[in-house]
Amino acid sequence: MQRRTLLNTAAGLSVLAALLVAGEASAHASLVKSDPAANATVAAPKTITLTFNEALAPAFSGFELTMPAMKGVAVKVKAVVAKDHKSIVGTPQAPLSPGAYSIAWHAAAADDGHKTNGKVDFTVK
Repeated sequence: MQRRTLLNTAAGLSVLAALLVAGEASAHASLVKSDPAANATVAAPKTITLTFNEALAPAFSGFELTMPAMKGVAVKVKAVVAKDHKSIVGTPQAPLSPGAYSIAWHAAAADDGHKTNGKVDFTVK
């Protein structure tokens, strides 16, 4: 009886370990830093940079910039995945005027294609 319990416990631990390893292997791209920082008040930035914890799939990663106070008016930004494949860099096509802005980002991990999204708000003084 003890041998059977020991074998069941070993089998259970093996399954648990496999699930933990699989969970780490399928991690999603997570935002680790933004410039401007979330909720910051800054001078009008010439570029916006979002940095992630892993490489991104450029075809499925980017962001949109809007002004919520202007009923979500879109601000033209050219956003591309940087050469490091962990950052999305956006250049506004015109200087940003004072006010509140919202960055709505979407990112897909290069290794597994899992998609994530989020939002970063900042204010231009």
